[in-house]
Amino acid sequence: MARHTHADTAWTEGLAAAHGWAAEHGHLLTPLDAAYQGAVVGIWLKNARAAARKAQEIEQRRAEGLLVESSAGAMTRARREQLEEIDPSWCPVWPVTWQRRFHLVRQHLDTGQALPTVAGVVVRQGEDLGRWVTSVRLGCDQLTTVQQWMCDRILGIEPAGEDEMPKARTSQADKWAMHCTAAAQVFAREGNLTVPRKHIEAISTGDGQAQQDVGMKLGTWVDSQRSRAVTLMPERVELLSKLGMRWA
Repeated sequence: MARHTHADTAWTEGLAAAHGWAAEHGHLLTPLDAAYQGAVVGIWLKNARAAARKAQEIEQRRAEGLLVESSAGAMTRARREQLEEIDPSWCPVWPVTWQRRFHLVRQHLDTGQALPTVAGVVVRQGEDLGRWVTSVRLGCDQLTTVQQWMCDRILGIEPAGEDEMPKARTSQADKWAMHCTAAAQVFAREGNLTVPRKHIEAISTGDGQAQQDVGMKLGTWVDSQRSRAVTLMPERVELLSKLGMRWA
């Protein structure tokens, strides 16, 4: 008769919690902090995925004729099948968060509702589905071929057009100039550049209807410039000195 170990008991209890959580939520793509009746099912599943992936790595090494020194910590096929019976997609190749949001959008569509495309309108199980759909449309080229197929054929998500793509990121030079604007703003108001490390200074960028306020982390930036004084370009040192920078 097989001996029932503490690890076997822990597995049985974890599997029962996973069953319960899936019955309530419709999947096993739990966030890390997920719990069911006091059981930390999110952490349990994270560990289970690690064990399943280790088993897959071992199988791959053996298939390639490579040496496998130890199979400790690898999940057995029987245990993987127990979890696959609950949710076949419980251990995706890509991040669990991505698969969870995909699943929730599919559930939403299965109720006969339209694809959510605006952030903040449709929220399921704490996930903003419109925000996720938008991120998929804008970052479609960063997905795997399988993910692209899933989003296109199953959810009907189309990649964003060129006119929808966000503007290029702000260059380092532009960021420096924006921080200088914030520093000049403080100097004009206070007469010095002595700000707390956590100080955030709001500045206006753009013009006309495109104008918006941006919060600059001025305190940490000032400390950074001070610590890098010997490597700063002379013109930058001169500009900051005129704005009341204390270099020591």
